[in-house]
Amino acid sequence: MSRLTGWWKDRGSAAKVELYTRGSFHFFAATEALSIGLFPVMSAEHGGRLGVLVLLLVCAHAALCGLLTSRALDRVVGRRERPARLTLATSLVTGATAVVPLALMTDPALLDLKVGTTVVVGTVGFGTAAVTMALESARRARYAPPAAALATALAALALGHSAGLALGLLVGVLLSGPLLYFTHAFSTWLLATVWELDRARELQARLAVAEERLRFGRDLHDVMGRNLAVIALKSELAVQLARRGRAEAVDQMVEVQRIARESQREVRDVVRGYREADLAVELEGARGVLSAAGIDCRVELSEPPELPVAVQSALGWVVREATTNVLRHGDARGCLIRLAGGDAGAVVLVVENDGAPPEPAGAGRERGSGLAGLRERLAALGGSLEAGTVPAAGAAGPAGPATASGVFRLRAEVPGQRLRAENAHEEART
Repeated sequence: MSRLTGWWKDRGSAAKVELYTRGSFHFFAATEALSIGLFPVMSAEHGGRLGVLVLLLVCAHAALCGLLTSRALDRVVGRRERPARLTLATSLVTGATAVVPLALMTDPALLDLKVGTTVVVGTVGFGTAAVTMALESARRARYAPPAAALATALAALALGHSAGLALGLLVGVLLSGPLLYFTHAFSTWLLATVWELDRARELQARLAVAEERLRFGRDLHDVMGRNLAVIALKSELAVQLARRGRAEAVDQMVEVQRIARESQREVRDVVRGYREADLAVELEGARGVLSAAGIDCRVELSEPPELPVAVQSALGWVVREATTNVLRHGDARGCLIRLAGGDAGAVVLVVENDGAPPEPAGAGRERGSGLAGLRERLAALGGSLEAGTVPAAGAAGPAGPATASGVFRLRAEVPGQRLRAENAHEEART
């Protein structure tokens, strides 16, 4: 069943809106072919072959309009250039599809006046709306329906029809053309806006990753900047002392060696994420970043035991990594972060978000090195980490029940025994 519905559930919000919009325009093309095209065949009392000819002409026009709207949507989302040649071809075919019924209407035995008027008004309306989607300027698109109505009326007069019929065609196109034009224009604007919001959300995720890299760079600079300056000064002093034959040069180089080893240890701490992190700051930062990205984030804090600094640091990294994953993966609308006490004095941190794509069969739960690094940090404290999708009914996001697209749950736990040991160790140091 998942294979049958995955083509829809695996798409993001913008892709779903685009699929719906394209389907609507294809439905318009089918409506033109079936309703307007079949009308002459079903209603003609004479000249059945001419009715079939009009049907084929309308079907060809509908197919061309459907192709033009599809290419125009590609231009809206930035996948191709404006289809200028196809726009010109659609305009010419629209004119031909209107002129042929007008010519046949000169003899009521060939095409009934009412039937021909319906064909002309319908094809001109659909064709004009399709052409306006591909025009470069929105200002020019506004003038297309009145211009098409005037051209239709002039063509009717040129073929010898009465002024009353020409006026009726003018009014008919003016009524149908703008309605279809605004329908097409609104759908195009909505699709462009949705994709722009999707790109803004992706940019927000990239900014979050860039901010994390900048933070890492600042930490590394704080660690290495002073130490490298001290190493350079002491090395220069050792060189000067050695040139003078002073024994203190050896002491200076020993100090340089000690500082270098200390720097190596601090760099490892930065790379592995063992530096202290404020859990409260990380929770508040996660709420702010996710809210800015349009994700409803709720943070629930129960009464967990007093957390040692090492445990706060490890859980802070879990919150930070989980926030990045929510921004970069899936199509989340809600996120829940819960920190509470567990069994036997343990502390449990749970991060859940909806909109998670289903994992393919046989796929592992690890995605990159982020979760593996978190598991290593928690293992150093005797803790554990569980991550993966859960049934939609098994969790609820901030906005209510989880959606059918799946819920991704990240659960970190540090046992109470290790918490007590860390607290005792901190008290002993103080």
